[in-house]
Amino acid sequence: MIKGLRFIPLLFSAVISTNALAETDLECMAKNIYFEGQNQSFAGQLSIGLVVLNRVKDTRFPNTVCDVIYEGPIKESWKTKVNLSLPDVRRIYYPIRHRCQFSWYCDGKPDEIKDSNTYAKIEYVASLLLDEDISVKDITEGATHYHAYYVAPDWGKDHVKILQIDDHIFYRWEKK
Repeated sequence: MIKGLRFIPLLFSAVISTNALAETDLECMAKNIYFEGQNQSFAGQLSIGLVVLNRVKDTRFPNTVCDVIYEGPIKESWKTKVNLSLPDVRRIYYPIRHRCQFSWYCDGKPDEIKDSNTYAKIEYVASLLLDEDISVKDITEGATHYHAYYVAPDWGKDHVKILQIDDHIFYRWEKK
């Protein structure tokens, strides 16, 4: 495996995935907000993005927006794993289903933008969060995690609940 490469579902080789590295923080942030909260209010969408930014600032997570969003274990495809002479750039990797930081990235569903109007609004939210000339108040009070109200992740008990916005409950992972 090539260290530092991020692999996106539905891209079928490390060579193609290398092009995904050209994704900007804005694209990564907008996709994450879209797939995690396209049905949420402005405050809910903003909060999803703030969690990403809080993770970027936290040394326990990767230090870029895209790396935070695409963080998660990967596995090599059986199609390339059997060929020991295949160079790393030709190997195929997939995120391990339901083990990623953000569920949309490894839920096994196609990651396609179906509502371009909603996506355009979400790009605006993402641009507000990432514009260094704009100061966005962290209404999540440093939240590093969230989940939908109807699930109970095993990590929830180790975090401090901060607030609920729309369908999501936000938590801060206290430093130990």
